[in-house]
Amino acid sequence: MDYRNVILQPEKFDFSVPNLGPCTILSPLTQRRFSPDEARVSFSGMLGEIRQLIDAGGAVPAFEKAGPRERIFHDPAWSRAAILTAGGLCPGLNDVLKGLVETLWFSYGVHNIFGLRYGYRGLNPRYGYQPIILDVDSVDTIHEQGGSILGSSRGNEDIGVMADSLQRLNINLLFCVGGDGTLRGATELAREITRRHQPISVVCIPKTIDNDLSFVGRTFGFETAVDACSSIITAAHVEAKGACNGIGLVKLMGRDSGFIAAHATLANPVANFCLVPELDFALEGDHGLFKAIERRLRAGKGHAVVVVAEGAGQQFFKAAPVVRDASGNIRKHDIGELLRTKIPEYLHGVGIECQVRYFDPSYLIRSVPTRATDAIFCYQLAEHAVHAAMAGKTDMVIGKWNSLFTHVPIRLAVMERQKLALEGSRWQAVLVSTRQNDYFFPPLDGAPRQLQPADGGCQPSGSV
Repeated sequence: MDYRNVILQPEKFDFSVPNLGPCTILSPLTQRRFSPDEARVSFSGMLGEIRQLIDAGGAVPAFEKAGPRERIFHDPAWSRAAILTAGGLCPGLNDVLKGLVETLWFSYGVHNIFGLRYGYRGLNPRYGYQPIILDVDSVDTIHEQGGSILGSSRGNEDIGVMADSLQRLNINLLFCVGGDGTLRGATELAREITRRHQPISVVCIPKTIDNDLSFVGRTFGFETAVDACSSIITAAHVEAKGACNGIGLVKLMGRDSGFIAAHATLANPVANFCLVPELDFALEGDHGLFKAIERRLRAGKGHAVVVVAEGAGQQFFKAAPVVRDASGNIRKHDIGELLRTKIPEYLHGVGIECQVRYFDPSYLIRSVPTRATDAIFCYQLAEHAVHAAMAGKTDMVIGKWNSLFTHVPIRLAVMERQKLALEGSRWQAVLVSTRQNDYFFPPLDGAPRQLQPADGGCQPSGSV
């Protein structure tokens, strides 16, 4: 997603969030600062861009500000809530569940709360999954666990059948915790519910470990995932330095966006190469990865650490068949295994002895409990989701933009995947940290800057 387009063509982006109807019920919340419905958070944080939009005579693109409303749509005494988690696992799912249940229970007095098993399957009777009754005791310590106590699944279910189930269960508050596929399912369900004139709020909490949803800012679990990668990269570095011309190869999650790989590289800056889906790189040739690694080893460094996102380098699999998962996502071909095989083949072919140590920690990273800052973020997302649902908001997801929580229409969040900007400050910091361009594109003399050429033998080095 190129966010510059929002400023250049603001008329193409609709930031409005649907309401079920007028809010006539006084909120049970006390001693709180309420957010008026007309409060807005500007999309742009740059004064110059805001002035440009105002001078052009158009509206300034802005989100609804999240937060409790003084008057709400749903009567808490008659409310029944359902919660589901869908898609792949991610750190923080249980934290969000706990936050949803406790906010519903303590803030609004909603005591009829149901957990739907295995994502949208829980709304399809043919699977036979009975809803779980949730209360504050049942979620008391679930934040200490990874995963989701409700389970999760991928795949689409019949929208009409799910709407029937919500009506049969007399649900008026539905919370969907998930990523791109989950949000697309939620918006279809919300539209069917609207067509039936059922007063059900459908509110989502953004969950994608890849951080690739648009307009929501950071998604929960991402920070924990980056933190969990640190020890893996350290191990790869230790293994690489412990072998003759050792290559530590780490494959991290990131199907279409390289945020985890880039941030993990910055968080533990011992990596020498970072490869992401947004980066068009070659394997062979004078400016390819293999030659770049060779240059580093011949310069006497004695080791290399390569961090690669799972979706990187898919151009090398053009002849392979396209396979999709249950949600319709294209399964990425294994770039990690390709590099694990091809790097030593190339180096041995040019007379360099090497040892590759390969790490693929995908499931380890996504199944761990949250770190403290991420846990706080999860709870805040859950709180704002409940406030939005009780106020009759629907077909929306909670985001955080310019340091404020926001209401984001789902259509914006799934419009296009958020990707790393290669000209942006984050990627430029990765290039500074790794110095990989010194090896991909060395000076004319063929040697990286400030490095002395060597013969490719194993030499001790204190450098990373």
